[in-house]
Amino acid sequence: MNMANENTLPLYDKIWLKYTFSRVMDSFTLLFLLLILGYRIFYDKNHSIPCVLALLCESWFTFTWILTMSTKWSPARTITHLDRLMLRVSESELPALDLFVTTADPVLEPPIITVNTVLSLLALDYPANKLACYVSDDGCSPLTFYALQEATKFAKHWVPFCKKYNVQVRAPFRYFSDEDNVSNTEDSPEFYQDRLRMKEEYEFLKGKIENAAQNSVPLVGELAIFSNKNQKNHSTIIKVIWENKENIVDGLPHVIYISREKRLGHPHQYKAGAMNVLTRVSGLMTNAPFILNLDCDMHVNNPKIALHAMCILLDPKRYKEVAFVQCPQQFYDGIRDDPFGNQLVALFVYIGGGYGGLQGIFYAGTNCFHRRKVFYGFCPAHYIQNGNKDGEMEVTFGTSKIFAKSATHALEGKILTLNDNLRNSLKDATKVASCEYEHDTAWGKQVGWLYGSTSEDVLTGLNIHTRGWRSEICSSDPISFKGCSPQDNIINMIQQKRWASGLFEILLNEHNPIFGFLYGKLQFRQALAYLWFLSWAVRSIPEICYAALPAYCILTNSSFLPKKLWIHTFLFVTYNISTLSESLKTGLSITTWWNNQRMMRINTMSSWFFGFLTVLLKLLRISEPVFEITKKNESSSGDDRFSFNESSIFLLSTTILFVQLTSLVTSFFEYASRIRSELEYGYGEVLCSAYLVVCYLPFLKGLFRTGKHGIPLSTIFKSAILSFIFVHLCKLTIMV
Repeated sequence: MNMANENTLPLYDKIWLKYTFSRVMDSFTLLFLLLILGYRIFYDKNHSIPCVLALLCESWFTFTWILTMSTKWSPARTITHLDRLMLRVSESELPALDLFVTTADPVLEPPIITVNTVLSLLALDYPANKLACYVSDDGCSPLTFYALQEATKFAKHWVPFCKKYNVQVRAPFRYFSDEDNVSNTEDSPEFYQDRLRMKEEYEFLKGKIENAAQNSVPLVGELAIFSNKNQKNHSTIIKVIWENKENIVDGLPHVIYISREKRLGHPHQYKAGAMNVLTRVSGLMTNAPFILNLDCDMHVNNPKIALHAMCILLDPKRYKEVAFVQCPQQFYDGIRDDPFGNQLVALFVYIGGGYGGLQGIFYAGTNCFHRRKVFYGFCPAHYIQNGNKDGEMEVTFGTSKIFAKSATHALEGKILTLNDNLRNSLKDATKVASCEYEHDTAWGKQVGWLYGSTSEDVLTGLNIHTRGWRSEICSSDPISFKGCSPQDNIINMIQQKRWASGLFEILLNEHNPIFGFLYGKLQFRQALAYLWFLSWAVRSIPEICYAALPAYCILTNSSFLPKKLWIHTFLFVTYNISTLSESLKTGLSITTWWNNQRMMRINTMSSWFFGFLTVLLKLLRISEPVFEITKKNESSSGDDRFSFNESSIFLLSTTILFVQLTSLVTSFFEYASRIRSELEYGYGEVLCSAYLVVCYLPFLKGLFRTGKHGIPLSTIFKSAILSFIFVHLCKLTIMV
């Protein structure tokens, strides 16, 4: 093939996938759901309250399944061509890339984890003079700053070691924890000697950080600026920890620490606010046309991932359409068989792949490469007019004329010549990181990361898609990034609650995807795909109601299921075969599949329900949603038992368990003492209750355990009262 033809080939290909079996089973599932609705509407002569409620719930389940099918129906994945990229773009011509890392609490997010993420970024297979790493510390922690200082010293040895021996895993704590990570390209005495030396240096670094955490860091020298600083009330701190002044290609990228200003009573907008500060500060210092953002616990697992992403972002035919490239989230420390259902492997393959065949994957908040000008309000086929008025730029971007100039250059796709010395930008950078800077501007409304939801990532991505942009998934081999998974069910349920409440906020505000379809450029099926998960919190209501029906019918000797359960049985079997086959095809075990099914029931009827209540209380102006930071750990505990505390999030699940156990005991005695023909309910209601008890088996075990693995007595007592009230109300309906 000649060079001319080579230059016309795409830098990535989109491969359309055919999951025929999955499609067929999903179609049968929909058919059985429609048959049940048809039976309810046209043939069922029982118009009791349970049957009417069952019809409403089953109608919702059918609607949800239609959304699921639409999302999954035309899956696609991308294949990148690094060889074509390197033939077409020389190393010196690669675009600059700003790296954003966010952390918020040095206790819940230990600095050693953040440090490993930063080290893996600094060692990317990408020209060092094209990279700048910005670390946002919303905890204003001298420990985090100290850890970054020490890590930068270590990086001067670690980065050359990784590149010399082509080390694959470049987060030191992962590299040294597994002998399989030893380079395959080197097997010399020199390599093993260097590796041993690096391991000793890393252990020394880790020891210094841990010692500083235990004994507190002396606030002297550069750390003196942290004296008398309150985490929630302090001025801006921006420090250039390392600057690649000589613009060395194989040197060490810039490292900049940022702790934005915070003042009591001034909304800081959680992670979205931090990302907007990073965008403005980096716009003044380096202004790279592309941005990679990572959570502090997500390290680089494939050092060539930036090149893979550039294949998509620089593709000559489609680069004007793609706003961001999202990489899947996977975990290095998942407990065997995923007992808490938080690894989401099958979800990313089938649902994520389905998004890939539409307008693009949603923005997941981390592991994502962005086109900077998109955050400045740029749209596809949008042209920048010269002579923008200063007043217009000020209303949009704020009062910093230097930043407005950098934003204009980014929008026009031009390179802005910034200060040769990053420290010369500190005064202007401090200004754009202040609390008051965004006042009366478009930040958080039309530009930057959007405010108005604790799921700022999905909200921002939805806004980008509504403006006509597309996105792509980049699933490289090996996997691009890996992070630490939630280590117990408590952290998982807190995350699910936060996601559900944030997504529900989006559903209720002006960014609703239906409006995006009607008045914006959001494609119809993409709007349905967004509705699929924006409705998580709403799903809890019909599911809780449906879960209550079998117990209600047993306790009141009524029924909501037909005597002949053929359609319901086929539906149950078809759905489970479909989900099981998807899990097995992605390499998961049957136990993992069951754990995911069980946690779906638990999260829907607890975490998602409390997410629903959180937004309801916000609408009633009773309380505001709180962004809850979850605990990160370097390694897994390996404990697959459920943990409990006195949080109200366990109250409803424990109550559901009690109610189902009560109904099963009642049915047992009634079957033993009454004539079968006298009972209105049948085996269907009993089996439904039994299924729910099996789903809540971890809670049943928690009733008999002590310590953190036992349900607190206060929760048991409250749930017992709620269960008694439910049973009593059921008996009252019999009397009425």
